[in-house]
Amino acid sequence: WAGKMHDDLIDAVDWAIARGVADPARVAIYGASYGGYSALVGVTFTPDKFTCAVDLFGISNLVTLMNTVPPYWKPWQAVWKVRMGDYTTEAGQRFLEERSPLTRVDRIVRPLLIGQGANDVRVKPAESEQIVAAMKARGIPVTYVYYSDEGHGFGRAANRRSFTAVVEAFLATHLGGRCEPVGDD
Repeated sequence: WAGKMHDDLIDAVDWAIARGVADPARVAIYGASYGGYSALVGVTFTPDKFTCAVDLFGISNLVTLMNTVPPYWKPWQAVWKVRMGDYTTEAGQRFLEERSPLTRVDRIVRPLLIGQGANDVRVKPAESEQIVAAMKARGIPVTYVYYSDEGHGFGRAANRRSFTAVVEAFLATHLGGRCEPVGDD
């Protein structure tokens, strides 16, 4: 988490740029859930690498994630101690804080779009709300889209279309390219 996994993402970006597949001035990072965490890591651990980022119900704070897991995830906590760090110890808590995008929010220098469902029991809305609040407190612009009738993943077709339209406009603004006007929708 925010270690070798992020190194792999950066290696992939560098590979694509070196081969002319990607324009270094127009690389975005986009992900959902763990991928949303990866997008937040991208703009906080390597703030100049990406032109912009889209985080969809991503984890901003590994400590709060571990402290608020739903009851049916409790059996997995032993596995997560090994994979992420022992959240039950002081040293483990510090390690998780170091790997949490929220602790590096002041490094965000690129546009960020965050999407969240109010009824998400996996990655609770507080994960998005705390990084949005921290960005606003520091005067860092952020676009936050919140769906009151969604959970972890957008199941309603209208909400998927809505968020896709927001993403399309966001990427067109920051990367260039075409964007279909939203109109009266």
